[in-house]
Amino acid sequence: MAGNKLAKAWLLCGALDALYATTLTIVFGKQTVVAMWQGVAAGPFGDAAKAWGARGALLGLFVHFAIMAVMAAFALALFSRSLLGRLAPWLGGTIYGLALWLVMYGIVLPARFGAPFPNPDPLKLILGMAPHVLLVGIPMAILLRASGQEKAAVLRSS
Repeated sequence: MAGNKLAKAWLLCGALDALYATTLTIVFGKQTVVAMWQGVAAGPFGDAAKAWGARGALLGLFVHFAIMAVMAAFALALFSRSLLGRLAPWLGGTIYGLALWLVMYGIVLPARFGAPFPNPDPLKLILGMAPHVLLVGIPMAILLRASGQEKAAVLRSS
C-alpha cells in the first residue's frame, strides 16, 4: 500500500513539476526546452551535459524524476510517521514544500551554480517557491498522509 502511494506521489508530482518547468521555459523563451533539461542534467553531470543534445535533455528529465523520488520518499516518512502527517494537508504540504524550496534554492543551487539566495527578483522568487508548495508539497501531503490506524500508532509512540 505504501509503495503504491509513493509511486503515485512520485509520478504525479514529478510530472506536474516537469510540466511547470517546461511551461515556464516556453513562456519566458530565454532558452529552449532541450537546453533547460540539459541544464538539469548539468547539475550532477557537469556542464558537458549541455552539449549532449536530446540525450542530455532526457538525462535531465531522469535526474528530475530521481530527485523527485527522494522528495517523495522523505514525504512518505514524514506524512505517515510524524506529527506533520496530523496537520491539515494544505498546512503540512506547505511546510514540506517550503522546506524543499529552502534546500533546493538555499543550498543546492547556490552550491552548484552560484545562484543567489534568496533571489533578489521577487517574480523569480515566487516562481521558484510556488511549485514546491503547490505542485509538490500539498499533493504529497494529500497522497501520503497517514491513515487513521497509522495516525493512532504515531500518537501512541509520541
